[in-house]
Amino acid sequence: MPGVPERLLTQASQARRENRLADARRALVEAVDLCRKAGSRAELAKALTGLGQIERDLHRREVALQHYEEAVAIYRAEGDVLMLAHSIRHVADIHLDEGRAELAEPHYHEALNLYRSHEQTPPLDLANAIRGLAILTHDAGRTDEARLLWQEARDLYAVVNVEAGVAESSRRLALLAQKTGQAE
Repeated sequence: MPGVPERLLTQASQARRENRLADARRALVEAVDLCRKAGSRAELAKALTGLGQIERDLHRREVALQHYEEAVAIYRAEGDVLMLAHSIRHVADIHLDEGRAELAEPHYHEALNLYRSHEQTPPLDLANAIRGLAILTHDAGRTDEARLLWQEARDLYAVVNVEAGVAESSRRLALLAQKTGQAE
């Protein structure tokens, strides 16, 4: 069955872009099953992260968390630093979405440490990890830290021309400035 899991991942990606989440989920469940049977750990981790994203899209965060945590374990064992950081960041995002900031924060820090230590880190991945930690620190009342994080996120989003990220970062910085009486 060479190439079958990859074909299923491609089908799932297309289905997600077309908002056919049930079809994407079916393809990913099949890919996970095939990868498990074949013992293909790298492909399994990739299928698990895809399935985790679909479960998040379907608002089934606890199921998504299980998939991401399994992928984290595989990526950690396989030494794929960027995919490890990406998966850890998603674990952090899920914990944050579920109101578990105390569980999310160490994951954000680990993801950021991995991203910052890797010379090929895509700026968008770094920006997304910083964004999550910025939300968390703001919610925790750590405004100075949040301000620095939002500034860095905004700069990174600007580098990769993600206007929504620049706009959100700028909006959050303006709110922080109002809160503390400082100009941004």
